[in-house]
Amino acid sequence: MNELIVEKREEKAQGIRTKAVRGTILTLIGGISWGFSGACGQYLFSVKGIDPHWVTVVRMLTAGLLLFCLVLFKYREQMVGLFSNKKDRWTLIVFSIFGLIACQYTYLLAISHSNAGTATVLQYLGPLLIMIFVCGMDRRLPTKTEGVAIVLAVTGTFLLATHGNVSNLVISTQGLFWGLMAALGLMLYTIIPGKIINRWGSIVVTGCGMLMGGSILLVFIRPWQIPVSLDWQVFWGMLAIIVIGTVVSFTLYLQGVSDIGPVKASMIASVEPVSAALFSAFWLGTAFVWIDMVGFALIITTVILLTRQGSSRD
Repeated sequence: MNELIVEKREEKAQGIRTKAVRGTILTLIGGISWGFSGACGQYLFSVKGIDPHWVTVVRMLTAGLLLFCLVLFKYREQMVGLFSNKKDRWTLIVFSIFGLIACQYTYLLAISHSNAGTATVLQYLGPLLIMIFVCGMDRRLPTKTEGVAIVLAVTGTFLLATHGNVSNLVISTQGLFWGLMAALGLMLYTIIPGKIINRWGSIVVTGCGMLMGGSILLVFIRPWQIPVSLDWQVFWGMLAIIVIGTVVSFTLYLQGVSDIGPVKASMIASVEPVSAALFSAFWLGTAFVWIDMVGFALIITTVILLTRQGSSRD
C-alpha cells in the first residue's frame, strides 16, 4: 500500500516537472518567435521597401482570420456569448481599436523608423506605464521597487535615445516617438480586455478583436492602393510575421502561461527584445554598441522587477 502511494506521488511529481519543462520551452519559443517576427518586419521595411501600413493591415487581417477559424472550430459557444453581451461587445470594439490596432500599428512603425531590437525594447516600457496607471487609479505613490523600476526604465530609454549625450539623439525622432507609442499601445492592449478575457478566454477575444481590427484598417488604409512589389522574399517574410510571429507565438505563449503561470511566463517572454536585437544584428547587420546593450538590460530589468513585485502581491 505504501509503495503504491509513493509511486503515485512520484508520478504526480514527474508530471509537474514535465509540465514545467514544457511550459518553459514553449514560452521561450514563443518569445523568440515574437523577436524573429520583429526582425522579419525590419527586413521587409529596410531591404524590400514594403510600406508598414500595408504590412499592418495584411498581418492583422490574415492572422485574425486564422485565429477566428480556430475560434469557430473550438470556442464557438464562448464567441456567441461574447457577441451576445452588449457591454462586452463594446469592450471588444474598444480593444480592437485602441488595443490591438494601436499596439501592432505603432510597433511596426517603430521598427520601420529604427530597428527590431530598439523598437521591441522601447515597447517593453509598457509594463512601466501599466504600473504608473495602477498607482494613479489606487491614488498612491510608487513603492521602492516601483521607484527603482522607474529610474531604470528612464535611464535605459535615455541611453538608447542619446548614448549618454543630452545634445545628441542617436535614433530618429520618429523611431523614438513610435517606440514610446508602442509602449502605450502595449499598456492599453493589456488593460482594456481584462474582464472579457477572464469571461470568454484570450483566444476568443484576441481572434475576434484582431479580425475586427484588421477589417477596420482595411477600410481606412486601403492596402490595395499601396504599391507593393511582391516576390518570394516578401511572401515568406509576411508568412513568418503572420504565422510564426502572431498565431504560433501567441498559441505557444498561452500554453506556457497555462503550464507555469503568468508570472514565470512573462519573465521568460522577456527574451523577445533580446532575440529581436540578435536577429537584427546577425541577420540584418544592425550595429549596436555597448551602451545600447546597457539600455536594453536596464529596461528588461524593469520588466522583471515589476513582474516579481506583481507575483509577490498575488
